[in-house]
Amino acid sequence: MSYQVWIAYMLACWVISISPGAGAIASMSSGLNYGFKHGYWNALGLQLALLVQIGIVAAGAGVLFATTEWAFLAVKWFGVGYLLYLAYLQWTAPITSIEIQHETQTKSKAKLVWHGFLVNMSNPKAIVFLLAVLPQFLDLSKPQWIQYLIMAATMITIDLIVMAGYTGLAAKVLRLLKSPKQQKILNRTFAVLFTCAASLLSLVHQ
Repeated sequence: MSYQVWIAYMLACWVISISPGAGAIASMSSGLNYGFKHGYWNALGLQLALLVQIGIVAAGAGVLFATTEWAFLAVKWFGVGYLLYLAYLQWTAPITSIEIQHETQTKSKAKLVWHGFLVNMSNPKAIVFLLAVLPQFLDLSKPQWIQYLIMAATMITIDLIVMAGYTGLAAKVLRLLKSPKQQKILNRTFAVLFTCAASLLSLVHQ
């Protein structure tokens, strides 16, 4: 993986991590209910699930992409189409308020980690998304397992930073999302970001 490709991948990771999803909602809920220091254990569970998902993709797609160009191209354009589909969903998302129930009892750190793990692992779209995106950044002339380790470390590090932001600033984020006008702007901003990510993927070659 060249330095330029890594930069492109890193930027894609920021877009993916910042876009609101189940992991972000779980992080905001933990931050509101338990505070940053305790609630942040939820983010560690999210990353454990992400690591497992990346491992699944690496184990199942490596040989296929190393030996068949048509498979690379098929998944590449599937990835572009999927990102554009996400952009469409984000652009047309209904304006709804997010309500989080406060809990009276504090979960243990282990339960928070397990909760975060289940949130990410129970999302089948995550593996489909990773399968469509990660292979696009592989350099097939170099060992793939090292590149997957680099991609996993990059994505997990960025996601930990982003989830720290969602956890620590939960109350402020929720207030912004409760305003219909601001939520509409936020949704369409992420739609544009998904479109930019799709354009970036369309330029990647085997």
